[in-house]
Amino acid sequence: MGALLASAMAISCTRSDGAAGRRDSTAGTKPATTEENPVRSASGAPSAGGNAAPEARRTILFLGTSLTAGLGLDPDSAYPQRIQRKIDAAGLPYQVVNAGVSGETSAGLLRRLDWVLKRPADVVVVETGANDGLRGLPITATSATIGNVLDRIRRDRPAAALLLVQMEAPPNMGQEYTRAFHAMFPTLAKEHGATLMPFLLDSVAGRTSLNQSDGIHPNNAGEAIVANNVWRALQPMLPNRN
Repeated sequence: MGALLASAMAISCTRSDGAAGRRDSTAGTKPATTEENPVRSASGAPSAGGNAAPEARRTILFLGTSLTAGLGLDPDSAYPQRIQRKIDAAGLPYQVVNAGVSGETSAGLLRRLDWVLKRPADVVVVETGANDGLRGLPITATSATIGNVLDRIRRDRPAAALLLVQMEAPPNMGQEYTRAFHAMFPTLAKEHGATLMPFLLDSVAGRTSLNQSDGIHPNNAGEAIVANNVWRALQPMLPNRN
């Protein structure tokens, strides 16, 4: 478990949140989404269901770190893009927007949220806090910031379904910190009316064969498992929103 949590939380970056557009220290040859280009649509192709015109499709907005941006992967291999293919195969009228930013803390997400929420969003998936834990930021501060993020989404998109992704802190922060960090997510989900998704990197973190050479970000095989983890939580939220 210790190795799993350590790998899960090592989502490092060489920039501060104010230095827009720089990449993770672990960046490979593939471009990551940055604050200069923080939104990428995954829905260029028509739906396999064939029933909904692109303009009629509802929007699923993914907010997150390098794990959501797909650092080190081809642009169409990040888990939000894989989710789009699952949606199309199921014939559901949804388009995915990937607004992941590598290296971002929860405070960075809060700062750009007004801009991101200018676009429509019927479902919002929030993957944040991992870099806060890596840096050992006070949990009270991280919890308050994520709470503000969820409140802002509720204010600007009151009809949107909200999915909060569980993340974990590295064991070198100490048991008290890691326990409190883990408990923060279900508490926030309950307080803000969000659905809590289990740990994003379940069955992937700490497994060499499923991660890139940095030991941090999933490779293609690992990303397929991550996409399945997300799909299990997300799919039940979609049919009732057609």
